[in-house]
Amino acid sequence: MEFSSFALDERLQRAVRTAGYTETTPVQEEAIPLGLAGHDIVGTAQTGTGKTAAFVLPLLQTLLTHPGRRGKTRALIVTPTRELAEQVNAAIKQLARYTKIKSATVYGGVGFEPQERALRRGAEIIVACPGRLLDHMRRGNADLSAIEVLILDEADRMLDMGFLPPVREIVSKTPAGRQTMLFSATFAPELGQLAREILRDPQRVEMGLSAPASTIEHTILPVASEHKTALLLRLLEDTQTRSVLIFTRTKHRADRVAAQV
Repeated sequence: MEFSSFALDERLQRAVRTAGYTETTPVQEEAIPLGLAGHDIVGTAQTGTGKTAAFVLPLLQTLLTHPGRRGKTRALIVTPTRELAEQVNAAIKQLARYTKIKSATVYGGVGFEPQERALRRGAEIIVACPGRLLDHMRRGNADLSAIEVLILDEADRMLDMGFLPPVREIVSKTPAGRQTMLFSATFAPELGQLAREILRDPQRVEMGLSAPASTIEHTILPVASEHKTALLLRLLEDTQTRSVLIFTRTKHRADRVAAQV
């Protein structure tokens, strides 16, 4: 499918052509029309599938089509890392190059002042990591009351990094009538619960998924955190195998498990 077939503002079409984009990727072909129609979206897509343009183009079209209050942040994209925030912001600047839409990044590890100025002057799009954005909200620098589009990118990584409570707090400060898109490479039960909480009748877009190998037996054993080690030791005792590969969430946890087994 060609980008020219979408009902995009001519300024966006020009930016698409300048960027050298001609045909859409599968996730773009499915997600862009849904986004342009104003639907909430739950997207499951791996990195490298073109999902950034899949949500940036509908977001920009919304801002161009429905002028909002001047000096207000109208769109918020939440990402797990500063690297991803910069990548997303670069895509926004590329696709918004022929418009007057301004964007800014908000993340830790750098000074507060430039971010505070961008927030107070009302950059229309903010690309932020949860922790630093919450810091600004608590300092009174960030006003999310005019958010029209909210996007959670790589939500599974935010879950892994413990950002789910901050994300819930951030979402609670945005208007209920916003359009929301959640993108993730995987879809854990916790993300399903979050999606049910914050999205309205979302459309599903699934791309780049791979099924588990049919030659491997998969078993899930729900267990309280304090019993994980005991269960692991019992499984190792009862498993007839010459080698075992154990994954943990953190380096500290890996060291603890290694010391006990």
